[in-house]
Amino acid sequence: MTATMPKSLERRALKIHQSDEMPVYLFALAAEEVDMVADVARISRDDAGKLIGYQRPERRSHVKQILDYLNSNDVVFPNGLILALPDTVRFKSSRGPGTSDGLATSGVLEIPLPDHPDDPRPAWIVDGQQRSLALSRSKNRRFPVPIAGFVASTLALQREQFLRVNTVSPLPANLVTELLPEVFTAPSPRLSARRLPSALVDMLNQDPASPFAGLIKRASTDVAAKKQTVVTDTSLVEALKESLESPSGVLFPYRNIATGQTDTEGIRKLLVIYWTAVRDLFPDAWGKPPSKSRLMGGVGIRAMSRLMDRIMAQVDVDADDAREAATRELRRIEHACHWTHGTWDELGLPWNELQNTPRHISALSNFLARAYVESRASSR
Repeated sequence: MTATMPKSLERRALKIHQSDEMPVYLFALAAEEVDMVADVARISRDDAGKLIGYQRPERRSHVKQILDYLNSNDVVFPNGLILALPDTVRFKSSRGPGTSDGLATSGVLEIPLPDHPDDPRPAWIVDGQQRSLALSRSKNRRFPVPIAGFVASTLALQREQFLRVNTVSPLPANLVTELLPEVFTAPSPRLSARRLPSALVDMLNQDPASPFAGLIKRASTDVAAKKQTVVTDTSLVEALKESLESPSGVLFPYRNIATGQTDTEGIRKLLVIYWTAVRDLFPDAWGKPPSKSRLMGGVGIRAMSRLMDRIMAQVDVDADDAREAATRELRRIEHACHWTHGTWDELGLPWNELQNTPRHISALSNFLARAYVESRASSR
Protein backbone atom coordinates (compact mmCIF):
# COMPACT_ATOMS: atom_id res chain seq x y z
CA MET A 1 0.00 0.00 0.00
CA THR A 2 1.59 3.30 -1.11
CA ALA A 3 1.69 6.33 1.16
CA THR A 4 -0.60 9.20 0.18
CA MET A 5 1.24 12.27 -1.08
CA PRO A 6 0.52 15.43 0.96
CA LYS A 7 -1.29 18.12 -1.04
CA SER A 8 1.20 20.83 -0.11
CA LEU A 9 4.39 21.57 1.78
CA GLU A 10 4.46 24.39 4.33
CA ARG A 11 7.70 26.02 5.40
CA ARG A 12 8.64 29.06 7.46
CA ALA A 13 9.80 31.73 5.06
CA LEU A 14 10.86 35.33 4.60
CA LYS A 15 9.26 37.31 1.81
CA ILE A 16 11.89 39.73 0.51
CA HIS A 17 10.50 43.04 -0.75
CA GLN A 18 12.39 43.40 -4.04
CA SER A 19 9.65 43.43 -6.65
CA ASP A 20 5.86 43.42 -6.48
CA GLU A 21 5.70 41.53 -9.77
CA MET A 22 8.18 38.80 -8.83
CA PRO A 23 8.15 37.93 -5.11
CA VAL A 24 11.31 36.38 -3.66
CA TYR A 25 11.16 33.95 -0.74
CA LEU A 26 13.90 32.56 1.52
CA PHE A 27 13.19 29.24 3.25
CA ALA A 28 14.64 25.78 3.90
CA LEU A 29 13.84 22.33 2.57
CA ALA A 30 15.07 18.92 3.65
CA ALA A 31 17.25 17.21 1.04
CA GLU A 32 14.50 14.70 0.30
CA GLU A 33 11.95 17.49 -0.10
CA VAL A 34 13.98 19.18 -2.84
CA ASP A 35 13.32 16.08 -4.93
CA MET A 36 9.58 16.31 -4.19
CA VAL A 37 9.30 20.01 -5.08
CA ALA A 38 11.71 20.76 -7.90
CA ASP A 39 13.00 19.34 -11.15
CA VAL A 40 15.77 20.20 -13.61
CA ALA A 41 14.75 21.61 -16.99
CA ARG A 42 17.29 19.92 -19.25
CA ILE A 43 18.00 21.81 -22.46
CA SER A 44 16.86 19.93 -25.57
CA ARG A 45 14.52 20.28 -28.52
CA ASP A 46 11.17 18.68 -29.19
CA ASP A 47 10.16 16.90 -32.40
CA ALA A 48 9.23 20.25 -33.99
CA GLY A 49 12.67 21.69 -33.21
CA LYS A 50 11.40 24.01 -30.47
CA LEU A 51 13.81 24.65 -27.62
CA ILE A 52 12.74 23.19 -24.27
CA GLY A 53 14.48 23.60 -20.93
CA TYR A 54 17.66 25.53 -20.23
CA GLN A 55 19.97 23.51 -17.97
CA ARG A 56 23.29 22.03 -19.08
CA PRO A 57 23.91 18.26 -18.68
CA GLU A 58 24.96 16.68 -15.40
CA ARG A 59 28.68 16.92 -14.55
CA ARG A 60 29.30 13.65 -12.76
CA SER A 61 32.69 14.49 -11.27
CA HIS A 62 31.30 17.72 -9.80
CA VAL A 63 28.25 15.94 -8.37
CA LYS A 64 30.48 13.25 -6.79
CA GLN A 65 32.66 15.90 -5.14
CA ILE A 66 29.62 17.53 -3.54
CA LEU A 67 28.14 14.16 -2.55
CA ASP A 68 31.38 13.06 -0.85
CA TYR A 69 31.30 16.24 1.20
CA LEU A 70 27.62 15.89 2.10
CA ASN A 71 28.26 12.35 3.34
CA SER A 72 31.19 13.46 5.52
CA ASN A 73 31.07 14.69 9.13
CA ASP A 74 30.26 18.23 10.35
CA VAL A 75 28.82 19.42 7.04
CA VAL A 76 28.20 23.14 6.56
CA PHE A 77 26.40 23.75 3.29
CA PRO A 78 25.46 27.44 2.87
CA ASN A 79 25.40 27.24 -0.92
CA GLY A 80 21.69 26.81 -1.48
CA LEU A 81 19.45 26.45 -4.51
CA ILE A 82 17.48 28.97 -6.53
CA LEU A 83 14.05 27.75 -7.57
CA ALA A 84 11.49 29.10 -10.01
CA LEU A 85 8.22 28.63 -8.16
CA PRO A 86 4.74 28.30 -9.69
CA ASP A 87 2.25 31.13 -9.31
CA THR A 88 0.11 28.73 -7.24
CA VAL A 89 2.35 29.13 -4.17
CA ARG A 90 0.73 30.98 -1.29
CA PHE A 91 2.42 33.10 1.37
CA LYS A 92 0.70 33.85 4.68
CA SER A 93 2.25 36.62 6.76
CA SER A 94 2.77 36.01 10.46
CA ARG A 95 0.49 37.92 12.80
CA GLY A 96 1.45 40.62 15.23
CA PRO A 97 3.89 43.51 15.29
CA GLY A 98 7.46 43.01 14.19
CA THR A 99 6.68 40.55 11.40
CA SER A 100 8.18 43.02 8.89
CA ASP A 101 11.16 45.35 9.09
CA GLY A 102 10.52 47.00 5.71
CA LEU A 103 12.95 44.70 3.95
CA ALA A 104 11.37 41.33 4.64
CA THR A 105 8.19 39.87 6.09
CA SER A 106 8.09 36.60 8.02
CA GLY A 107 5.41 34.02 7.39
CA VAL A 108 4.60 30.61 5.99
CA LEU A 109 5.05 29.58 2.36
CA GLU A 110 2.69 26.91 1.01
CA ILE A 111 3.98 25.00 -2.04
CA PRO A 112 1.51 22.68 -3.84
CA LEU A 113 2.76 19.15 -4.43
CA PRO A 114 1.91 16.71 -7.24
CA ASP A 115 -0.76 14.09 -6.50
CA HIS A 116 1.54 11.26 -7.59
CA PRO A 117 5.37 10.88 -7.44
CA ASP A 118 5.48 10.52 -11.25
CA ASP A 119 3.52 13.75 -11.88
CA PRO A 120 5.40 16.94 -12.86
CA ARG A 121 6.91 18.79 -9.93
CA PRO A 122 5.76 22.36 -9.31
CA ALA A 123 9.17 24.11 -9.26
CA TRP A 124 12.24 24.24 -11.49
CA ILE A 125 15.86 24.50 -10.39
CA VAL A 126 17.31 27.68 -11.88
CA ASP A 127 20.67 27.52 -10.13
CA GLY A 128 22.28 24.61 -8.26
CA GLN A 129 21.34 21.61 -10.37
CA GLN A 130 24.62 19.80 -9.57
CA ARG A 131 24.07 20.47 -5.84
CA SER A 132 20.48 19.23 -6.10
CA LEU A 133 21.62 15.97 -7.70
CA ALA A 134 24.14 15.42 -4.92
CA LEU A 135 21.51 16.21 -2.27
CA SER A 136 19.09 13.70 -3.80
CA ARG A 137 21.74 10.97 -3.40
CA SER A 138 23.06 11.94 0.04
CA LYS A 139 22.69 9.68 3.09
CA ASN A 140 21.22 12.42 5.28
CA ARG A 141 17.74 12.75 3.78
CA ARG A 142 16.70 15.39 6.34
CA PHE A 143 19.69 17.66 5.78
CA PRO A 144 18.37 21.26 5.70
CA VAL A 145 19.03 23.12 2.46
CA PRO A 146 18.76 26.92 2.13
CA ILE A 147 16.44 27.90 -0.73
CA ALA A 148 15.82 31.18 -2.54
CA GLY A 149 12.67 31.04 -4.65
CA PHE A 150 11.02 33.48 -7.01
CA VAL A 151 7.66 33.18 -8.71
CA ALA A 152 8.04 32.80 -12.49
CA SER A 153 5.07 31.45 -14.38
CA THR A 154 6.69 31.35 -17.86
CA LEU A 155 9.62 29.38 -19.21
CA ALA A 156 11.00 32.53 -20.88
CA LEU A 157 11.16 34.31 -17.53
CA GLN A 158 12.89 31.30 -15.94
CA ARG A 159 15.47 31.27 -18.75
CA GLU A 160 16.09 34.98 -18.31
CA GLN A 161 16.71 34.57 -14.58
CA PHE A 162 18.87 31.50 -15.26
CA LEU A 163 21.17 33.61 -17.45
CA ARG A 164 21.25 36.42 -14.89
CA VAL A 165 22.09 34.31 -11.83
CA ASN A 166 24.83 32.40 -13.66
CA THR A 167 26.96 35.43 -14.54
CA VAL A 168 29.41 34.85 -11.65
CA SER A 169 30.29 31.31 -12.73
CA PRO A 170 30.20 31.64 -16.54
CA LEU A 171 27.92 29.30 -18.44
CA PRO A 172 29.17 27.44 -21.51
CA ALA A 173 29.12 29.91 -24.42
CA ASN A 174 27.01 27.64 -26.63
CA LEU A 175 24.38 27.25 -23.88
CA VAL A 176 24.11 31.03 -23.49
CA THR A 177 23.85 31.70 -27.22
CA GLU A 178 21.13 29.08 -27.68
CA LEU A 179 19.03 30.41 -24.80
CA LEU A 180 19.27 34.10 -25.71
CA PRO A 181 16.60 34.18 -28.46
CA GLU A 182 14.15 32.54 -26.05
CA VAL A 183 14.24 35.18 -23.30
CA PHE A 184 12.25 38.42 -23.11
CA THR A 185 15.21 40.65 -22.25
CA ALA A 186 18.90 39.87 -22.29
CA PRO A 187 20.69 40.21 -18.93
CA SER A 188 23.32 42.64 -20.27
CA PRO A 189 24.05 44.83 -23.32
CA ARG A 190 26.76 42.35 -24.36
CA LEU A 191 24.32 39.44 -24.35
CA SER A 192 21.60 41.55 -25.94
CA ALA A 193 23.87 42.06 -28.96
CA ARG A 194 24.08 38.27 -29.34
CA ARG A 195 20.33 37.62 -29.37
CA LEU A 196 19.72 38.27 -33.07
CA PRO A 197 22.86 36.40 -34.26
CA SER A 198 21.89 33.44 -32.10
CA ALA A 199 18.35 33.42 -33.51
CA LEU A 200 19.84 33.46 -37.03
CA VAL A 201 22.07 30.50 -36.13
CA ASP A 202 18.93 28.67 -34.98
CA MET A 203 17.40 29.38 -38.38
CA LEU A 204 20.51 28.17 -40.24
CA ASN A 205 20.50 24.95 -38.24
CA GLN A 206 16.80 24.16 -38.71
CA ASP A 207 15.90 25.55 -42.14
CA PRO A 208 15.95 22.66 -44.66
CA ALA A 209 17.08 25.14 -47.35
CA SER A 210 20.17 26.07 -45.31
CA PRO A 211 23.49 24.36 -46.11
CA PHE A 212 24.12 24.34 -42.35
CA ALA A 213 20.95 22.35 -41.57
CA GLY A 214 21.78 19.80 -38.88
CA LEU A 215 25.50 20.63 -38.91
CA ILE A 216 25.66 23.14 -36.05
CA LYS A 217 26.57 22.03 -32.52
CA ARG A 218 24.15 23.50 -29.98
CA ALA A 219 23.79 22.87 -26.27
CA SER A 220 20.47 21.09 -26.94
CA THR A 221 21.90 18.69 -29.53
CA ASP A 222 21.39 15.11 -28.35
CA VAL A 223 24.18 12.54 -28.33
CA ALA A 224 23.05 10.76 -31.51
CA ALA A 225 22.76 13.98 -33.53
CA LYS A 226 26.12 15.31 -32.29
CA LYS A 227 27.90 12.81 -34.52
CA GLN A 228 26.67 14.79 -37.55
CA THR A 229 27.40 18.27 -36.20
CA VAL A 230 30.69 19.87 -37.20
CA VAL A 231 30.28 23.64 -36.76
CA THR A 232 30.33 25.34 -33.35
CA ASP A 233 27.47 27.78 -32.91
CA THR A 234 29.70 30.30 -31.10
CA SER A 235 31.85 30.81 -34.22
CA LEU A 236 28.78 31.48 -36.36
CA VAL A 237 27.24 33.78 -33.76
CA GLU A 238 30.41 35.88 -33.60
CA ALA A 239 30.65 35.98 -37.40
CA LEU A 240 27.05 37.16 -37.82
CA LYS A 241 27.34 39.63 -34.95
CA GLU A 242 30.36 41.20 -36.63
CA SER A 243 28.55 41.62 -39.96
CA LEU A 244 25.41 42.99 -38.29
CA GLU A 245 27.23 45.58 -36.17
CA SER A 246 29.93 46.85 -38.53
CA PRO A 247 28.84 49.62 -40.96
CA SER A 248 30.89 47.80 -43.61
CA GLY A 249 29.12 44.50 -42.92
CA VAL A 250 26.76 43.25 -45.61
CA LEU A 251 24.10 42.49 -42.96
CA PHE A 252 24.28 45.98 -41.40
CA PRO A 253 21.72 47.61 -43.77
CA TYR A 254 19.11 44.98 -42.86
CA ARG A 255 18.73 46.56 -39.41
CA ASN A 256 16.92 49.83 -38.82
CA ILE A 257 18.74 51.27 -35.83
CA ALA A 258 16.14 54.03 -35.37
CA THR A 259 13.10 51.73 -35.17
CA GLY A 260 14.81 48.58 -33.92
CA GLN A 261 13.28 46.55 -36.77
CA THR A 262 15.24 43.91 -38.67
CA ASP A 263 14.58 42.38 -42.08
CA THR A 264 15.19 38.82 -40.93
CA GLU A 265 13.80 37.30 -44.13
CA GLY A 266 16.24 39.35 -46.18
CA ILE A 267 19.10 38.22 -43.95
CA ARG A 268 17.96 34.60 -44.22
CA LYS A 269 17.92 34.81 -48.02
CA LEU A 270 21.40 36.35 -48.20
CA LEU A 271 22.95 33.84 -45.77
CA VAL A 272 21.43 30.83 -47.54
CA ILE A 273 22.57 32.09 -50.95
CA TYR A 274 26.14 32.81 -49.86
CA TRP A 275 26.80 29.72 -47.76
CA THR A 276 25.14 27.45 -50.31
CA ALA A 277 27.56 28.86 -52.88
CA VAL A 278 30.44 28.15 -50.47
CA ARG A 279 29.25 24.57 -50.02
CA ASP A 280 28.86 24.04 -53.78
CA LEU A 281 32.30 25.49 -54.51
CA PHE A 282 34.08 23.42 -51.85
CA PRO A 283 32.06 20.17 -51.69
CA ASP A 284 35.05 18.12 -50.48
CA ALA A 285 35.58 20.48 -47.53
CA TRP A 286 31.92 20.89 -46.54
CA GLY A 287 30.29 18.93 -43.73
CA LYS A 288 33.54 17.50 -42.36
CA PRO A 289 34.83 17.99 -38.82
CA PRO A 290 37.42 20.80 -38.42
CA SER A 291 40.15 18.19 -37.98
CA LYS A 292 39.57 17.21 -41.62
CA SER A 293 38.46 20.56 -43.03
CA ARG A 294 39.48 23.97 -41.71
CA LEU A 295 36.56 25.48 -43.65
CA MET A 296 34.18 24.11 -41.00
CA GLY A 297 36.34 25.24 -38.08
CA GLY A 298 36.07 28.60 -36.38
CA VAL A 299 38.94 30.06 -38.39
CA GLY A 300 37.28 29.13 -41.71
CA ILE A 301 33.78 30.25 -40.69
CA ARG A 302 35.00 33.62 -39.41
CA ALA A 303 37.26 34.32 -42.40
CA MET A 304 34.66 33.28 -44.98
CA SER A 305 32.05 35.36 -43.19
CA ARG A 306 34.25 38.44 -43.50
CA LEU A 307 34.70 37.63 -47.18
CA MET A 308 30.90 37.44 -47.42
CA ASP A 309 30.76 41.16 -46.63
CA ARG A 310 32.76 41.87 -49.80
CA ILE A 311 31.27 39.25 -52.11
CA MET A 312 27.59 39.73 -51.34
CA ALA A 313 27.94 43.47 -51.83
CA GLN A 314 28.36 42.54 -55.52
CA VAL A 315 25.33 40.22 -55.65
CA ASP A 316 21.66 41.12 -56.10
CA VAL A 317 20.05 38.66 -53.67
CA ASP A 318 16.64 39.16 -55.28
CA ALA A 319 17.85 38.18 -58.76
CA ASP A 320 16.99 34.73 -60.12
CA ASP A 321 20.68 33.94 -60.61
CA ALA A 322 21.82 35.21 -57.20
CA ARG A 323 23.38 31.90 -56.18
CA GLU A 324 25.22 31.57 -59.49
CA ALA A 325 26.45 35.15 -59.12
CA ALA A 326 27.73 34.44 -55.61
CA THR A 327 29.50 31.32 -56.89
CA ARG A 328 31.16 33.31 -59.70
CA GLU A 329 32.50 35.81 -57.18
CA LEU A 330 33.71 33.05 -54.86
CA ARG A 331 35.61 31.35 -57.68
CA ARG A 332 38.01 34.29 -57.59
CA ILE A 333 39.54 32.87 -54.39
CA GLU A 334 39.03 29.15 -55.06
CA HIS A 335 42.59 28.59 -56.29
CA ALA A 336 44.03 30.17 -53.13
CA CYS A 337 42.22 27.93 -50.64
CA HIS A 338 43.66 24.85 -48.93
CA TRP A 339 40.93 23.70 -46.58
CA THR A 340 41.71 19.97 -46.51
CA HIS A 341 45.25 19.55 -47.83
CA GLY A 342 48.28 21.46 -49.04
CA THR A 343 49.89 24.59 -47.64
CA TRP A 344 48.78 28.18 -47.33
CA ASP A 345 52.10 29.39 -48.74
CA GLU A 346 51.21 33.06 -48.30
CA LEU A 347 50.61 32.42 -44.60
CA GLY A 348 53.48 29.99 -44.19
CA LEU A 349 51.19 27.35 -42.70
CA PRO A 350 50.18 23.80 -43.64
CA TRP A 351 46.39 23.51 -43.99
CA ASN A 352 45.95 21.74 -40.65
CA GLU A 353 47.99 24.23 -38.64
CA LEU A 354 45.43 27.01 -39.06
CA GLN A 355 43.92 27.52 -35.62
CA ASN A 356 40.80 29.25 -34.33
CA THR A 357 42.79 32.11 -32.77
CA PRO A 358 42.42 35.87 -33.35
CA ARG A 359 45.82 35.99 -35.06
CA HIS A 360 45.06 33.20 -37.54
CA ILE A 361 41.50 34.42 -38.15
CA SER A 362 42.84 37.90 -38.96
CA ALA A 363 45.65 36.56 -41.15
CA LEU A 364 43.35 34.27 -43.16
CA SER A 365 40.67 36.97 -43.49
CA ASN A 366 43.17 39.51 -44.80
CA PHE A 367 44.69 37.02 -47.23
CA LEU A 368 41.32 36.02 -48.70
CA ALA A 369 40.29 39.67 -48.98
CA ARG A 370 43.52 40.53 -50.85
CA ALA A 371 43.12 37.54 -53.17
CA TYR A 372 39.56 38.57 -53.97
CA VAL A 373 40.34 42.25 -54.57
CA GLU A 374 43.35 41.42 -56.76
CA SER A 375 41.29 38.98 -58.82
CA ARG A 376 38.59 41.56 -59.41
CA ALA A 377 41.17 44.18 -60.36
CA SER A 378 42.92 41.91 -62.85
CA SER A 379 39.67 40.96 -64.58
CA ARG A 380 38.75 44.54 -65.45
